[in-house]
Amino acid sequence: MIELEDLPPLNDPIMIVACEGWNDAGEAATGAVDHLAELWDAEPVAALDPEDYYDFQVNRPRVLLDKGRRRIQWRTTRILLAQPEDIDRSIILVSGIEPSFHWRGYTVELMEFAQAAGATTFVTLGALMADVAHTRAIPVTATSEDDATMHRFDLEPSGYEGPTGIIGVLSDAATQSGLTAISCWAAVPHYAGHAPSPKATLALLTTLASLFDLPIDTTDLPELAQQWEAGINSLAESDEEIAEYVEALEKAQDTAELPEASGDAIAREFERYLRGHGPDDESEG
Repeated sequence: MIELEDLPPLNDPIMIVACEGWNDAGEAATGAVDHLAELWDAEPVAALDPEDYYDFQVNRPRVLLDKGRRRIQWRTTRILLAQPEDIDRSIILVSGIEPSFHWRGYTVELMEFAQAAGATTFVTLGALMADVAHTRAIPVTATSEDDATMHRFDLEPSGYEGPTGIIGVLSDAATQSGLTAISCWAAVPHYAGHAPSPKATLALLTTLASLFDLPIDTTDLPELAQQWEAGINSLAESDEEIAEYVEALEKAQDTAELPEASGDAIAREFERYLRGHGPDDESEG
């Protein structure tokens, strides 16, 4: 159980959560939390017992050298507190790893911490691999399942059905607990989703800043995002198939942003691309 003995008085805290793993394409979500922790000098206040939630053959402990002496660092979910001078709210940051087992126990611990700390707002960050172009703005979807929250922040409910990760479970639990629960997901190009994506991290931070009117300094992230995009451009230039695929994605996204855009219009763009790469096309060559 998480201990709260050393937690100072908090002011209307926002709790922001990201987890490594299935929910974190391009390390965008955990990158956003790490950025905020560094920006606001967040201090660790608690950690979950890794013995309860992790398979150490999957998430192995690490050996570190500390002042010339070796020590073991057990990877787990850590809770940090930030009290930025230019923000009139406390910020609780949760940086973790999707648990290997005991998901309900994990969720209960974090919900109990949120309630004990007086958190009023619970924000989950995630990133998924999607059919989007790296040359376009990274789409971020912000949703909620609570009518009052949707109205207040001008959000939509999520229409997703299918397998979910711990981020989806935590978001649902926060809603059920009566917290103002918002889930923000960045769509990372699937052909570039395995390497860290500063452009997606930047998109999530921009969304957070807009939703809660937070002064978030993104420091060098815009420059890193440009370098990330330039690196993928170089890859596309050296591979004609990737270049053509990116062009098809660009057309689909540009079409979707038009006032008259529809699902059928987007589908036609992909069909046009696929017709040029089908068996009939290859037999003509």
